[in-house]
Amino acid sequence: MRALKLFVSSVLGGACIGLGGVAYLSLENRLAGALFFTVGLFTICTFGFHLFTGKVCYVFQKGGTDPRHLPLIWLGNLAGTGAVAAAVRLTRLAPLAEKAAGLCRVKLEDSLPSVFLLAVLCNVFIYIAVEGFRSNPHEIGKYLSLFFGVMGFVLCGFEHCVANMFYISTAGLWSGRAAGYLLVMTLGNSAGGIWIPLAQAFLRRPDRSE
Repeated sequence: MRALKLFVSSVLGGACIGLGGVAYLSLENRLAGALFFTVGLFTICTFGFHLFTGKVCYVFQKGGTDPRHLPLIWLGNLAGTGAVAAAVRLTRLAPLAEKAAGLCRVKLEDSLPSVFLLAVLCNVFIYIAVEGFRSNPHEIGKYLSLFFGVMGFVLCGFEHCVANMFYISTAGLWSGRAAGYLLVMTLGNSAGGIWIPLAQAFLRRPDRSE
């Protein structure tokens, strides 16, 4: 039952990111699109759904994410983004698939090292967003961290594996190459999500040489 609840929460998390992706694709202005993409992470943090790129940030923290849960969270996010993408393609919003395809072609024509590094940088922003929401004592500060963190990675063009699940599904561009690129993005997001917490843990350790 616990695994089922985790999966359902992850599906809902993926669906939230899908809704943010719909908002982004629907707007011509990139700044406005980045702003409204934030609705995805805002909803996830508000209702406590599971998102791979957020949960991976806490695998090395006491009481944090169990690494064994990450594959199930990832698959749930894939199912949730796919469901929203399928719904979009069945409505009058189907032309958004062309815009999604344009985004995906840029990503899939990039080199793997570039995609990996852009994914690393993306999850630095995600960590800023989720940790700010989690630890900032001020209500306004919590939500500003979400907006600045998410808008930052979107406007910079960094690679978010769950958002890309949605774009690839909406564009109908799944292939072996797309799956491979998505796995590289996932590895990059994972690396980007853990280095700040690890650095913080190192800096907090008492210096025995003093």
